Amino acid sequence: MAVALFVTVLLIAACGLVYELVAGALASYLLGDSVTQFSTVIGTYLFAMGIGSWLSRFVGRGIAARFVTIELLVALVGGFSSTLLFLAFAYTEAFRLTLYLLVGVVGVLVGLEVPLLMRILRDRYDFRDVVSNVLTFDYLGALGASLLFPLVLVPRLGLVRAALLFGVVNALVALWSTWLFRDRLGARRSLWGAGALVLVALSLGMWRAGRITALAESNMYADDVILARDTRYQRIVLTAWKDDLRLFLNGHLQFSSRDEYRYHEALVHPGLAALPGARRVLVLGGGDGLAVREILRYPGVHDVVLVDLDPEMTRLFSTHPRLVALNGGSLRDPRVHVVNDDAFVWLAAHRDLFDFVVVDFPDPSNYAVGKLYTVAFYQLLARHLSRDGLAVVQSTSPLFARKSYWSIVATLREAGLATHPYHLYVPSFGEWGFVLAAARSAPYTFPDGLPAGLRYLTPREVPQLFTFATDMLPVPARVNRLNDQALVRYYDEEWSRIDR
Repeated sequence: MAVALFVTVLLIAACGLVYELVAGALASYLLGDSVTQFSTVIGTYLFAMGIGSWLSRFVGRGIAARFVTIELLVALVGGFSSTLLFLAFAYTEAFRLTLYLLVGVVGVLVGLEVPLLMRILRDRYDFRDVVSNVLTFDYLGALGASLLFPLVLVPRLGLVRAALLFGVVNALVALWSTWLFRDRLGARRSLWGAGALVLVALSLGMWRAGRITALAESNMYADDVILARDTRYQRIVLTAWKDDLRLFLNGHLQFSSRDEYRYHEALVHPGLAALPGARRVLVLGGGDGLAVREILRYPGVHDVVLVDLDPEMTRLFSTHPRLVALNGGSLRDPRVHVVNDDAFVWLAAHRDLFDFVVVDFPDPSNYAVGKLYTVAFYQLLARHLSRDGLAVVQSTSPLFARKSYWSIVATLREAGLATHPYHLYVPSFGEWGFVLAAARSAPYTFPDGLPAGLRYLTPREVPQLFTFATDMLPVPARVNRLNDQALVRYYDEEWSRIDR
């Protein structure tokens, strides 16, 4: 009996933490800035738990029945929390209100659980043992949930099904508790009936979870969603309309197949074409293989290393027929070696030198990505450049995010690299910026020729990319450092104005 009671504590702790992690992850996916989202979600949740613990003092009679009722409410609200959040984001303007309301309600209910359970157990065990055992199993449950969430739940179930699954666990704990506390409850058929209804509702939600997510995303994206995946690192969504494929990572557009060639030709060729002797190329990010496709146009390049964090991303772009057709099967080329690792960690662990490096990360919309735009990262990058090598960094928009763009330039210079900023117009994004960087202060020479078959770039066009109009000229901007990511704050501030 004692073991069963403390396993109950472990399970309810795991469920409560999973609901909190789901809310924080969804807010990060949909709103960006993971530090802010997780900080505010955790703070609200803990505050609400404190309120719940305080309210528990007012529960006088029928403690066991109240405990079972609260478990069923947690199962229902927490289990459907991710579903409600997806729908709120897709169909209302009240996502933040819904987020903190749900986190608050779940926190209050979870805050009620443990005090009530301890009051039930104190009549059976020494109070000292009750406190130590309950808290021990509570913390163990939290540890288990924190490990399961990124390693198993999100990549295998997704956020909607993960929350619903733990709602089912909560409901089963409630029903299990009616047997554990049968001496206090007596014949409580109403609790069994309520538990059965909650289980049926959650099971139906599990069964239709894919449909619920598809319904929400059909309203979030203008085109038909043909593929959606949750991975340990991001949510991948692919949409299609006629011949236009679009990739979204955590809700942010990464490319449109109608004009991605402009972006990727400008990303690769101004630098690589200026290095006729280039043999080894490193690509950081770019798991879609589109930059690699452009690199493989150079017969002299015999070794391409692609380092991308997400194995699901590189797997999709190596196997999905429409995506393989788009990147020309570049990730299957024998010259290409794909590594799934954190680029920061990989650069620190290896000493290889490269003639050309492509840095094609998502925009610095949160601190996890922002670390890849810091002085520390660029100093690591510089160690991997050959003597006459060049690197190119995608650097967001010099028009819409002007401070962000020039912050990246300033950060590269702080890292000791010579910089050559340039930009072009991509219809899906508007004006977009890049920076060529060299390990030494040699002048950059425009290439005389480019590979055959390009759809946009010509030798005559390249010099024009390095000319900036008045509204894109340099502005004062702080250097982005690991301990002070000014770039992420610039980016959030500037793109928030555009999104209004």
